[in-house]
Amino acid sequence: MVLDEIDHELLLLAKEADEALQDEYKKIEAQSLKASNKVLSAFIANSVSYSDFADVNGYGDFDPGRDKIENIFARVLGAQDALVRPQIMSGTNAIYLTLSALLKYGDTMISLTGDPYDSLQEMIGLFGSSSQSLKAHGVKYEQIDLINNEFDEAKIVERLKRNDVKLVEIQRSKGYSHRKSLTISRIASVIRKIREVNKDVIIMVDNCYGELVEEKEPCEVGANICVGSLMKNLGGGIAQTGGYVAGDENLIKMVAERLTAPGIGKSQGANFNKNNEFFKGIFMAPNAVKNALKTQVFASYMLEKLGFKNVSPRYDEERTDIIQTVELGTLENLTNFAQGIQSASPIDSFVRVMAAPMAGYPFDEIMAAGSFTQGSTIELSADAPAIAPYTLYMQGGLSFEYGRLSILLALSKVKKA
Repeated sequence: MVLDEIDHELLLLAKEADEALQDEYKKIEAQSLKASNKVLSAFIANSVSYSDFADVNGYGDFDPGRDKIENIFARVLGAQDALVRPQIMSGTNAIYLTLSALLKYGDTMISLTGDPYDSLQEMIGLFGSSSQSLKAHGVKYEQIDLINNEFDEAKIVERLKRNDVKLVEIQRSKGYSHRKSLTISRIASVIRKIREVNKDVIIMVDNCYGELVEEKEPCEVGANICVGSLMKNLGGGIAQTGGYVAGDENLIKMVAERLTAPGIGKSQGANFNKNNEFFKGIFMAPNAVKNALKTQVFASYMLEKLGFKNVSPRYDEERTDIIQTVELGTLENLTNFAQGIQSASPIDSFVRVMAAPMAGYPFDEIMAAGSFTQGSTIELSADAPAIAPYTLYMQGGLSFEYGRLSILLALSKVKKA
């Protein structure tokens, strides 16, 4: 039994955590209720019917269920329109699809959050020699680094006054950087500054890991478009594939035509037998996000009290995504901790994870993901680039009870390693 394998001192510390974290848990549950209200209202407004689960194949013409899914996503995300398809296989795919649709030869994009996430760097053309990168197609790339976890608003405003930038990109989550993830209030503030000097630039937000964590979403505070994966928050641990793009109607039309073909746009694209998954996924998403947040808050408390370095966010800090990081100092410690998470997973608990090359990433990666859906990060998982200071990035947890057991078992194995 799992409980029998957990170190007794950790069980005592977990009881202490139960008392100390009650206020944090109540905040998470209150936000989950607000998100549930938003989602349920969207279902009712769109008159979802059992017939909307029908399997539509081939070209995918006339799929009212698919249309309702996209209407629900748009409403939940505070956008005019949305594209939600199984053909979008990941967050990286959603981002590339969007950028390649909106940016043409000679256009300039600027990252306002410094270095992009590792898997986006080859896509942009910052390393590698892909003939399909944005740079290979004549798109110009610039970036403005954050200063002490804040937007460099003065530099952003000064650069945008030249009116030669087509799109600015904001990465809400920290990715593999050591900065803090960006709250919606910070994103709203920089959007207001941008609009004071440039009303036409497209503001795009990489929303991965952040959906439903806060009361508002990026499009509700002025972003033109946001993107994400259904294997993260909005899939609720039920969607087995898929991604979304939500935003201004004219921009979604452009992205849809990039996915299918000009003149076809959103009108085709079979969802096969995925409608039920997508409906159920977003319906369960508020609960999945709640459990993921409670799991990571619990993990943060335990890691802090056990003396681990640079635990971020702290257990009582404001959160804007489902990610928890801890600095482990050496490759051996990183491997041991990741193996602890893997061995405490429901799937492939017997696998010994090691750092290895991964397509699209510039460094060897170590990934612990004993999940029902391969790569699902709303399920409890952990990953990291195998480089100093060997920071592990944990996320997810479909059930707080399972997440709690897994964290305690992983910590027990790390302690014995």
